[in-house]
Amino acid sequence: MSYRRPPGLPVVDAMTPPVLVLPGPVTRDEVSGPSDDVRALLQAGGARVVVCDVGGIGPPGLAAVDLLARLQLAARRAGGRIRLRDPDPALRALLDLVGLRFEVEGQAEEREPALGVEEAVEPGDPAV
Repeated sequence: MSYRRPPGLPVVDAMTPPVLVLPGPVTRDEVSGPSDDVRALLQAGGARVVVCDVGGIGPPGLAAVDLLARLQLAARRAGGRIRLRDPDPALRALLDLVGLRFEVEGQAEEREPALGVEEAVEPGDPAV
């Protein structure tokens, strides 16, 4: 049975970025494979963001920091970036400690208020 590609542009769901699940525990020897996967996902789908599910990455350590830094570098070289899904609070603290900033799913972007937050105005407050 043969399949013929339909004419025109392929249908792409722009709202759903590709997801790369990172299993744990992370060792220093396992860095090149996921970097190649990130590059391939960015180049194949035309996406600008790859979501890295780090929920199962295991206890945070320098190997995890090294892996995420290399993934971000590979994504930037391919013209995109990575976004973290379900990071452990300890991993986020360690990334902040070493000076690496990552976009996290479900987190309000910079300069934007969190959804559902409204400023309250008291009746006696002066106009700004």
